[in-house]
Amino acid sequence: MTTTPENLLAALQTADMLEIDGLHAFDFSLNEEQLDIESMDGRERKVWRFTQAQIDAASFDDTLQSWVINDGNADHRIIAMSAFAARDEGDDEQE
Repeated sequence: MTTTPENLLAALQTADMLEIDGLHAFDFSLNEEQLDIESMDGRERKVWRFTQAQIDAASFDDTLQSWVINDGNADHRIIAMSAFAARDEGDDEQE
């Protein structure tokens, strides 16, 4: 069983990939000032930017297992995910 981080910032710091509003986003960056997310929806490039205050104000929705964050115009749902990496074949050769 996994535990939910106590805030969105903690979840973002360990995430390898995000899902925002149902779209997978591999391209995101987090710094002290903001969170930038980019994703493609078909041929359309979508961009979201959230300030540190908006990240701090985000809340976790237990029912939908996602973070709700508002950009000043609308609520967005974010799921922070950790990627699985395949083991390198060389890892088995430790003789």
